[in-house]
Amino acid sequence: MSKVFSALAVSVDGFISGRTPDGEKEFGRGLGDAPMLFDWYFNGDTPSRVLDGFKLSEPSARVFDTFAARVGAVIAGRTTYEHSSHFGGGGPHPTAPFFVVSHRPLPEISASQTLVTTGVEDAISAARAVTPDGKDVALMGGGLVTEALKAGLVDELVLHQVPVLLGAGHSFFRELPEHVRLRLLEAVPAPGVTHLHYEVLR
Repeated sequence: MSKVFSALAVSVDGFISGRTPDGEKEFGRGLGDAPMLFDWYFNGDTPSRVLDGFKLSEPSARVFDTFAARVGAVIAGRTTYEHSSHFGGGGPHPTAPFFVVSHRPLPEISASQTLVTTGVEDAISAARAVTPDGKDVALMGGGLVTEALKAGLVDELVLHQVPVLLGAGHSFFRELPEHVRLRLLEAVPAPGVTHLHYEVLR
């Protein structure tokens, strides 16, 4: 069966987007030369072999492409979908089917995107049904990942940890009913980011 994982850029204090309601600004605004959450996507000289437009350092490119190549379907929560300008009517991955989880109607959803209104469990089931053999399901959004963790459906977490304290914003993880144990599989230091790959223990 395909695995379920999430790989998101995160500040050291656990934020994945800025303070503003739309999440698009204040990624450390006022911190001078402090790194922003997504600088490492573009601060290198190694183009991604999987996704166009990304030019990373060599170690970041290796990590980024390893996980991007695993993706067979993507699921995002509604907040991530809206903060990402609806992904232009497509999806964040060039070949993977894209699902959006929302308990409310989503009139702006396109014909190439699939709305799931019955929760993350059903979304993961639907995504797995269309994920090719050897590929996995990727989750986007802190609330969505938290709900999937509560349901015991997440196999791996990747924190692209950027050395900045944002102080406020949208947290990666929401409140969990109990602790979740992780096992570190790999830590890769790179310019402007450290890639931390964890297995979720059950």
